[in-house]
Amino acid sequence: MNPKRLSEALDGAHVRHFADLGPDPWIQSVTADSRQVAPGALFVCMPSAQRDTHDFLPEAKEAGAVACVIHDAQALTVAQGLGLAVVGLTDEGQSFNFCLGRICRSLYDDPSASMRVVGVTGTNGKTTTAWMLKHALDELGCPAAYLGTLGLVTPSRSLELANTTPFPVELWGFIDTARADGAEALVMEASSHALFGRRLSGVSLDIGIFTNLTQDHLDYHGTMEAYEAAKKLLFTEYAAASGKEFASVLNMADPAARKWAPDLASPVFSYGAPGSMVEAVATDVKVDGLTLVSNGAEARLRFGGRYNGENARAALAGLVALGWGTEEALDSLATVPPVPGRFEAVPNDHGIGVLVDYAHTPDALTSLLRSVKDLQPRRVITVFGCGGDRDRGKRPLMAAAAAELSDLCVVTSDNPRTEDPETIIDEVVAGIPNGTEHHRVADRKEAIRWALNEARPGDVVVIAGKGHEDYQIIGREKFPMSDREMASEALGSLVSNG
Repeated sequence: MNPKRLSEALDGAHVRHFADLGPDPWIQSVTADSRQVAPGALFVCMPSAQRDTHDFLPEAKEAGAVACVIHDAQALTVAQGLGLAVVGLTDEGQSFNFCLGRICRSLYDDPSASMRVVGVTGTNGKTTTAWMLKHALDELGCPAAYLGTLGLVTPSRSLELANTTPFPVELWGFIDTARADGAEALVMEASSHALFGRRLSGVSLDIGIFTNLTQDHLDYHGTMEAYEAAKKLLFTEYAAASGKEFASVLNMADPAARKWAPDLASPVFSYGAPGSMVEAVATDVKVDGLTLVSNGAEARLRFGGRYNGENARAALAGLVALGWGTEEALDSLATVPPVPGRFEAVPNDHGIGVLVDYAHTPDALTSLLRSVKDLQPRRVITVFGCGGDRDRGKRPLMAAAAAELSDLCVVTSDNPRTEDPETIIDEVVAGIPNGTEHHRVADRKEAIRWALNEARPGDVVVIAGKGHEDYQIIGREKFPMSDREMASEALGSLVSNG
């Protein structure tokens, strides 16, 4: 980030503020974490339900902050008394993030304008689709960065993230990092929380990809209508503000996409249904691979499962929308490495198929288990749970999906957070039909061990819900835990079952 006068940054952002600027200092950096304040910083007091972030103003000033962004007029006197230049933004609706994003864009000289930027949204498939696109673009000679559930991956580094789509200050810092690391393209997951909260405000998007819409996050959005409206924002509000010739890539197998398409101002690249602009079929689907066929060309991809065929179609359509031909796009997808924690096989010598997957919604679990059924295993044993402090309505739906497509369900803990694990399991088990074989073990490690001990050669054990995550959240703390490692450990001590 190049130093810039505060007034210059605000002029470039075209935002209104309610406080006088006072002094007009040079801004050297921007942060919302008082522990990261350096001399010349603009310190942002983010709205928070946990505490009043204006309390950190003295600490920020002492560390060298020269200006601040506040969201409460009562903090103005405190900030001015500290000698800080003040930018006041209203905390009404999503206005704060909307304005803050534009200020950050101005401070960083809009790194998104000089890259091809792809936003991927949908209930399921965001991570895999974005991962495929990032690596395919690399192969096509367009160095790319990925930003989402798996962190920030640039041409030269990988970083963990706290949120799938970060808040504006962190988001723009990561976009700038991607550009500085040589990325010519950025593929980012766009969660419904982030879209509704205007966290992507000011990002210059080239295309948006929609994968699907099924029940999730109703604890946040309240209704499916509101959830759908949040997803659609990528193709309406964000598309209109991108400053580029935005294109919408829509899965026409989904009712929401079919409903949106006629009303969108942007060009639509359709996929996923007969008659789509980009048609593709997945064939010869295995645990560790599939063949994608489109327009007379085909490629063998390095990830298995039927639903990954759907993600591959989305990635293919995205590449076509970005200007590549079908054949070269397919060739690039053939080089993409498997996605961590997505239909990830755990090798063993016991003749048991073991898969770790992030599926944590009813539709994702259904798609996963149907993909497993396609492999014609002897039995399907599914280990799963539901997160605490999240959409309780999907708990019995997850159980119904697992029960319908599994021979044995093992219900365990996911991230219980502040809820009682046994209470969560009670609500999950309520969705399992009477007479369906199931077992409950609250301890996730023990549940995995139990399931693998029950398995016989030819069975497939599916461990769903956490995928790549290497932790479990109990209360408000994170504890080390990896499904893949726990499965490997249990397999290592397993006595072969006949």
